[in-house]
Amino acid sequence: MPKVLLIEDDPAVRQGLELALTRQGHRVDAVGTGELGLERLRADRPDVVVLDLMLPGIDGFEVCRRIQAESLVPIIMLTARGDDVDMVAGLEAGADDYVVKPVQARVLEARIRAVLRRAGREQESAEQHGELTIDRAGLVVTKRGAGIGLTPTELRLLLELSATPGRVHSRQQLLESVWDHGYLGDSRLVDACVQRLRAKIEDDSAAPVYVQTVRGFGYRFGPL
Repeated sequence: MPKVLLIEDDPAVRQGLELALTRQGHRVDAVGTGELGLERLRADRPDVVVLDLMLPGIDGFEVCRRIQAESLVPIIMLTARGDDVDMVAGLEAGADDYVVKPVQARVLEARIRAVLRRAGREQESAEQHGELTIDRAGLVVTKRGAGIGLTPTELRLLLELSATPGRVHSRQQLLESVWDHGYLGDSRLVDACVQRLRAKIEDDSAAPVYVQTVRGFGYRFGPL
């Protein structure tokens, strides 16, 4: 059974989601603060983290950054309806997806299963692109021999783009292929993930060599 770490300070929301996800077959570890969440992350190694952004003490943005610094576990953030600034900031902090409050358990369950499916997809073979080496079998990316720590979503985006160098992918195409087939999400997910990916693989993220923008269309990998 997939193990979910739920970090939510509202007792009613926390208990409701814990009960609903448990009924769906997940093992749920529910805590009310970011500090406790980080402790449980290190002790229990969950398969996915569901993270509220508005937490007492260490807020969700900082929790997200700390998780990204020490783990590749996918993160789904909970954000207030219409709060675009917080949503974008959460994505830039490293979240893989988001669900708007008030949370519908069936929507959250679908997003959890989607990120777990994506994280478990099999990849194959290794490739050399300039100074970047992409090992699709081992899911390892190196540059000049040094490993690059990518989140699952960043890795899937890089694998998708690099599979067809020079081909332009629209944001909607990337939403469907990287975030899951038929995914009806916000194109800002793609833009935020591209920014994080560039910061890790490019020498100069303002003048990208690998993940390039094609104005009015989307993104492409190379040409190098």
